[in-house]
Amino acid sequence: QVQLVESGGGLVQAGGSLRLSCAASGLAFSSSALGWFRQAPGKEREFVATINRSGINTYYADSVKGRFTISRDNAKNTVYLQMNTLKPEDTAVYYCAQGWTSSSGTRPEEYSRWGQGTQVTVSS
Repeated sequence: QVQLVESGGGLVQAGGSLRLSCAASGLAFSSSALGWFRQAPGKEREFVATINRSGINTYYADSVKGRFTISRDNAKNTVYLQMNTLKPEDTAVYYCAQGWTSSSGTRPEEYSRWGQGTQVTVSS
């Protein structure tokens, strides 16, 4: 069973950058797609980015396209989310998730396991 642990969140000023990491333990990491989602207070969890098992294919929400980059290192069982030009509306708890298959989409139900989340706060 894969466990996911996020890190790298924190407080940053608008325009700044953060890099989130998600370390996975257990088998099946390299055979699964991975995704990042976020949830702001009072809002539903929303899709941010996904990457297929090889790392070749990525897909982003329109709201983060051009600012965020998802990547993975299968040798280290880790997925990353580089976040640049952060905006106050990016403030949320960010979650990484393991997909059911080698390529997953934007819906939470396409992901089988979730980390505990890491808080990202962007001040204006």
